[in-house]
Amino acid sequence: MSRADNRLKNTARSLREIVFDLILLVVLAIVLVPLVFMFTASFMESKEVLTMPYRWIPSSFHWENYVQAIQGNDMKYFYARNILNSLIVAITVTLTNCVFAAMTGFGLAKYRFFGKRAVLILVMATMMIPFETIMIPLYMLVNNFGWQDSYMGLIMPFLVNAFGIFMMRQFLLTFPEDLLDAARIDGLNELSIFIRVVIPNSIPAMTALGILTFRSQWDSMLWPLLVTQSEEMKTIPLYITKFTTEKYTNEGALLAAAVIASIPLFVVFFSLAKYFIQGSSVFSGTKG
Repeated sequence: MSRADNRLKNTARSLREIVFDLILLVVLAIVLVPLVFMFTASFMESKEVLTMPYRWIPSSFHWENYVQAIQGNDMKYFYARNILNSLIVAITVTLTNCVFAAMTGFGLAKYRFFGKRAVLILVMATMMIPFETIMIPLYMLVNNFGWQDSYMGLIMPFLVNAFGIFMMRQFLLTFPEDLLDAARIDGLNELSIFIRVVIPNSIPAMTALGILTFRSQWDSMLWPLLVTQSEEMKTIPLYITKFTTEKYTNEGALLAAAVIASIPLFVVFFSLAKYFIQGSSVFSGTKG
């Protein structure tokens, strides 16, 4: 190949890289603009938030928006309790999903038993059913058990989900059989193998599942809206929704409440980002 051909090939590669970088910058801007708007507007008074064209830098910083967001327009400080409710529900559901999905996925990936494929198909079939179609029967069950307006009602229906099982199965299909056989030779029973061998080596996949589950529960509004009635048991999305429906809404305080609600998500993601990225390998598992 001549020097001119090499130069032309390198130029084409450089152009592709530039175009790809520009596309990434555009996507990044699309993602970040709403976040920047939310943060800057949280320091503005209402009329400034609604001013067009929008001023990205507040003329003056209204820190009292955050005070009003926490104490609420009724001055009853329900937001702190709602944050605690969301934390309890999201953390509990995340932990149970990671553990139960890993256990079920391990069984479907590494054990042979009658009806294994049928079980997998049934589990995956539940992923095709919209939550809205089972919401009312699920609510009736929760009501019959006396779990309405309680943590049990918010948590129990979501202890494990089909996506988590499928995700962990795909990851554990690639788990080395030799490692499991070595643990059995050393005298470990199956439960000990799962706890001492499988879980420590599945941290990336479980972390990825945990982040996705935490975010899903943190943002959940439909089920808490159906199950909870008292202000003390409501979660963050319901509090923010209530803020928007009041007669006099301070848009700056509303966005301040949204900023506060976003902090745990950022903390969880950035503290576990390394494992989350490693956990993307679950989608490269072999098919079986």
